[in-house]
Amino acid sequence: MTLLKRYVLRLFISLKYITANVVDRNNGRIVATASTVEHSIKNTLECGRSCNAKSATVVGEVLAMRLKVEGLEQGQGRGIHVDMEKEVEKKGFKNRTKIWAIVNALKNNGVKIILDEDNVNTSRPDFR
Repeated sequence: MTLLKRYVLRLFISLKYITANVVDRNNGRIVATASTVEHSIKNTLECGRSCNAKSATVVGEVLAMRLKVEGLEQGQGRGIHVDMEKEVEKKGFKNRTKIWAIVNALKNNGVKIILDEDNVNTSRPDFR
């Protein structure tokens, strides 16, 4: 059985950490991950008590690099799907800038992102 939305971006945002995973829904396996918990990322950030949009951008850039290493930056031609409404609803309104920072970092680094939202928000921030 092949799913149309095979690769999906899943985000986990807490007060202190940001984690982004790309999941292969065909077998439930995480194909690439990046997090501010990792020492290599953590040591380059000034997170303090809370991670900000700059930290989210770094997580997005590292995830994009890891997707390229795996050869999945195009999601095998189908792209990486992101349900923005679900992610914003799950994380809360105040984390919206962190979510968009990750998505924009992935796009700016050559990852094919497909937004799966019904009502596209035209006031979304663009971090370039």
